[in-house]
Amino acid sequence: MPLPDQFLDELLARTDIVDLVSESVRLTKKGNSYWGCCPFHSEKTPSFHVVPDRQMYKCFGCGKGGGAINYVMELENLPFKDAVAVLAQRAGMPVPEFGSAPGARERREKIQEMNRQAARTFHRWLNGPEGAEGLAYLQRRGLSRRTQTNFGLGFAPNSWDALIQDLSAQGYDKRDLLDAGLAVSNKDGRIYDRFRNRVMFPIIDVRGNVIGFGGRVMDDSTPKYLNSPDTPVYNKSRNVFALNIAKTSKAGRVILTEGYMDTIALHQAGFDSAVASLGTALTEEHGQLLARYFKEAIIAYDGDGAGVAAAQRAIPLLEKAGLKVKVLRMQGAKDPDEFIKAYGREAFARLLDQSENQVDYRLAQVQKKYDLTDDAQKVAFLQEAAQLVSGLNSAVEREIYGGHAAQAAGVTSEAMKLEVERALRGRLRKAKKQQERRDLAPASQLQPRARTLRYENLRSARAEEGLLRLLMLDPGLAGQMSGITGEEFSSPLLGRAFDKLLQRAEEGLSTQLAALAEDFSGEEMDHLAQVAAQPQAAAHSGQAIRDYISMIRGERLLRSGGEQGDDLLLAAQKRYQQKKAYMEEKT
Repeated sequence: MPLPDQFLDELLARTDIVDLVSESVRLTKKGNSYWGCCPFHSEKTPSFHVVPDRQMYKCFGCGKGGGAINYVMELENLPFKDAVAVLAQRAGMPVPEFGSAPGARERREKIQEMNRQAARTFHRWLNGPEGAEGLAYLQRRGLSRRTQTNFGLGFAPNSWDALIQDLSAQGYDKRDLLDAGLAVSNKDGRIYDRFRNRVMFPIIDVRGNVIGFGGRVMDDSTPKYLNSPDTPVYNKSRNVFALNIAKTSKAGRVILTEGYMDTIALHQAGFDSAVASLGTALTEEHGQLLARYFKEAIIAYDGDGAGVAAAQRAIPLLEKAGLKVKVLRMQGAKDPDEFIKAYGREAFARLLDQSENQVDYRLAQVQKKYDLTDDAQKVAFLQEAAQLVSGLNSAVEREIYGGHAAQAAGVTSEAMKLEVERALRGRLRKAKKQQERRDLAPASQLQPRARTLRYENLRSARAEEGLLRLLMLDPGLAGQMSGITGEEFSSPLLGRAFDKLLQRAEEGLSTQLAALAEDFSGEEMDHLAQVAAQPQAAAHSGQAIRDYISMIRGERLLRSGGEQGDDLLLAAQKRYQQKKAYMEEKT
């Protein structure tokens, strides 16, 4: 049973898209709209556009777009009704009942509550006779009782079904535990606890919900660390360990570590902005998430080969997200936890302040590959360094870091500058060729980004888009469009959207883009946002509607072989071009 349209209209009326987006994106007002860096992909130049009078957003970089509900769905990875619930809570509105059968929202809530109860059970076991071994391990690692409690640490006994029995007594069945990733089944169908004989680390999202767990084994079993699988509430590529605490830090910079223990040890030592990725390499989604809360990132990975490789992969991802990146280089310890134990908190604080600029760090890693006493290898080093430096945006940066590479190799800065300029010209030539290829196919620029939504008839589709825009701008124009239906459209997507908006207009409901969120997929909403974002003059709308309808019907007749199609089409095209020229002049 769908949510009442009147409820959704009131919810959207109470939700200002600018206020909503401003909670996660720094927006700058330009004219009557706002711009910022997109939260859905990595970028340094703002291409994310928020239009308050249409209550919509559109990114001209990645193509994402829609209204308030779509924004929450995309940002939080939520289904429609869950996103509505988030907005309703934000607006102080109760969500109407929409059927007694449990759906996605109820399932998510049940899994979150189950995880919360499991975390309490694990914590109780840690401090009971079952958890003696786990407690001893944490004490050997120097974690205080207060720290253990702050992070909700726990212990899973070496039992096949201890958690199953405990949660079953609370009313959960084995199928529930499988859904939450707390239990697994073997090929024979036997269901048993996923986590056994492990110190447990609850994974908590930025809203304070327990969404999963990590477990460190107490014996030689593998894997050493075991994490929850992806579930309806947990995705390891979209969440970061300890961000729920780190997001409130006043430090202004996030410290990235490789694991739970390093992160917890840093927090215990007073470095409350430490986080760790969850059993996976850092992803673009991680970078975008961190960029919502911090402007600078310090990578504090282990100093071994794996840590260096992980840092090299993380640097460009964090930079693309808009973070200023530095790299911590430790000597005399393999990780932050060991360093603090050996040298103390103050020494680590000084190390943080001396963190190396990521460009110098990457140059140093390149330099390690070559023997600079050998002329041939020296040339190879300088060529690879020039490629790295030529990718920097600022001419000043290219000169400074090119000079650093030159100094390392013992050549003049002028010679290195020439090498960097040659590498830069190569980059620019490649970019120019790619742009030329795009420019040679202008019609393709008018097509939807998603191939599944391709227009079969561009001329008709452009007119169909015009009708949609006018209807979104002014539902009062619906009376002038009542003679045409979406069935006559060449694009099924545009036809469905038109019929839906026309129906809403006739019922006195909102025709803003946000009203379509329940009935269209994210990919479809992205394209409809692209349509809505195009300029559309409201003046002479009656004539524009007639021209658009003539164009649509003329093209339809032409496709069906009707003899009247040519004349209708020529007349419509003439009026359409006149209208287009007028609109371009106005905008």
